Amino acid sequence: MLINIWRLGAGKVLHFMLAGLIGLLVISSLGVYIWINYRSIDYTNMPLEKVIVAANSEYVGSCAVLVAQEKGFFTNEGLSVTIKPYTSGKAAMAAIVDKKADIGTVADIPVMFAGLDNIPVSVIATIFAAKKDHGVVGRKDKGVGIAASLKGKRIGVPLSTSAHFTLDAFLNRQKLLPNEVTTRSYKPEELPGALAQGDVDAVAIWEPFLSTAMEKLGTNGVIFYGQDVYESIYNIVGMQSYISEHPETIKKILRGLIGGASVCRNNPQLAQEIVSQTTKIDIGALKASWPSYRFDIVLDQGLILALEDEARWAIKNKLTSKEKVPNYLNNIYMHGLESLSPSVVTIIH
Repeated sequence: MLINIWRLGAGKVLHFMLAGLIGLLVISSLGVYIWINYRSIDYTNMPLEKVIVAANSEYVGSCAVLVAQEKGFFTNEGLSVTIKPYTSGKAAMAAIVDKKADIGTVADIPVMFAGLDNIPVSVIATIFAAKKDHGVVGRKDKGVGIAASLKGKRIGVPLSTSAHFTLDAFLNRQKLLPNEVTTRSYKPEELPGALAQGDVDAVAIWEPFLSTAMEKLGTNGVIFYGQDVYESIYNIVGMQSYISEHPETIKKILRGLIGGASVCRNNPQLAQEIVSQTTKIDIGALKASWPSYRFDIVLDQGLILALEDEARWAIKNKLTSKEKVPNYLNNIYMHGLESLSPSVVTIIH
């Protein structure tokens, strides 16, 4: 055999080898072409799966959701997503529990209360984190000049939310007890107006309402940020029944969110335009605060620690009838994200 090949000559051997290689490339390319077009035809003939997302449409933490919707990342996964707007994670959680939405954007506090109340919801992923988007705005003409001067003041706050937790932690730093102020419950969007009208002396809230409240007061306002006492952890959650019945849908949602978060992180100008258009937050304010935001799709051990700390706060302040911190691993769905990107799941389990 070797002798026969040698007799053909090097040129002819090379010719046969090239011809064979070209043939393999043609067959391979044809196979790829057929596979892509088959997938495309198969995909376009499939009806899109409907998913309703309850999202805080006035909060930058929803960036990954808003961008994934605007840029078609959900559609590319075969999903027809409808975003229902809410102004707080607490309201979004209620929509999920009442089955008015399939999944939603929720901060850690509503998840904490769900665990205490044995409501079967699970976090699918954390999609945003920030340290400087909660705080307190006070009126100077009501005697609010330094943080300690909040003692005895009327403070507006959406009770049982992350703003409420931040307020109590902030007061604790000033060696003030919760009962040394008078809290009044408001919806988030009502707080800037209530403060401007003098119905309260200060408000505790998150962005963009925090900046709006300060803008309404002008030079009469003073602001205290809560970066030393609270880090906002924003999540996608769903009822456990929905998650268990739709595991592939959850993966599609996560892939869409990963794409959205990538734009929020790597193309801030485009993301800011999308967020500003949807949330009505001033794009200048977004640009100024954007570097402090973290847009990652993760499940981090810090979430468990935060939920446990917040549960102790709720128990201590009689915000729940429960007396024991639950096992919040029961409120985390790890399989979806683990199957796509195991390295971003750092929760010990």
